Amino acid sequence: MPLLNQTDVTPASFILNGIPGLEDMHIWISFPFCSMYVVAVVGNCGLLYLILYEDSLHRPMYYFLAMLSLTDLVICSSTIPKALCIFWFHLKDIGFDECLVQMFFIHTFTGMESGVLMLMALDRHVAICYPLRYSAILTNDVIGKAGLATFLRAVLLIIPLIFITKQLPYCRGNMIHHTYCDQLSVAKLSCGNIKANIIYGLMVAFLIGGFDILCITVSYTMILRVVVSLSSADARQKAFSTCTAHICAIVFSYSPAFFCVFFNHFGGHTIPPSCHIIVANIYLLLPPTMNPIVYGVKTKQIRDCVMKILSGSKEMKSQSV
Repeated sequence: MPLLNQTDVTPASFILNGIPGLEDMHIWISFPFCSMYVVAVVGNCGLLYLILYEDSLHRPMYYFLAMLSLTDLVICSSTIPKALCIFWFHLKDIGFDECLVQMFFIHTFTGMESGVLMLMALDRHVAICYPLRYSAILTNDVIGKAGLATFLRAVLLIIPLIFITKQLPYCRGNMIHHTYCDQLSVAKLSCGNIKANIIYGLMVAFLIGGFDILCITVSYTMILRVVVSLSSADARQKAFSTCTAHICAIVFSYSPAFFCVFFNHFGGHTIPPSCHIIVANIYLLLPPTMNPIVYGVKTKQIRDCVMKILSGSKEMKSQSV
């Protein structure tokens, strides 16, 4: 029996079918998707602008926030425009290599987001537990190296997953029941053994998510011990308030991520595919949408900068009149 050539079992393109079972509602589902994407782009670009041009925000906490905003922009821009093309124009085709590139960006930058949230927890730990040494410990050089190490960790762990997926033989059609190229959804189209994808995917989730959650938990445990020991109630409240926005970001990021991992690997046939896909999109859309809102509302320095810009624009308008 002749051996199959790799090109014989690699499709030229896939078809992203959107949300199965809800095809008639795609146009209505697109409105919240589009609205959240617009808020995410405007909010994160606004944060990046403030952090870049406002001298008062040139501090470690806001540098990490800039990393988070950049990561969120890449995540949602890698998926939502294509999903909207599916919902509005029925443009469902995606090239095989384009699918792999989208997969790489999604998984790399979701891993990067987890790492940045961990770095932000360490930043809060140093700020509260070692306030006098804060500037000496978190120098610009340290922040840059930490961000680069977090990015390289995600890249080096995700590249083998992409390579494994690329080498699979695809002979079960080219219809992906999803709005984007999730690696497990793509792998399920293979007629080969996908145990390596499942096992390695879980290992990556554990190495990135598990390690980051452990570091975040340890950091906040030590923060809690220091805050509780403070004698002043005002000092305790101030210390807690500096962590509020970050805790909200953690909840928005890890809650849907947990459900995505559970649905992918343990949900089986008990959970409708449409439910899984909606949660998967929320996982990629919710943090980019909510993070700039939460930080804008909860962080006094950012609110002051926004008010400064708004008051300045009002003065310019009044002078022109």
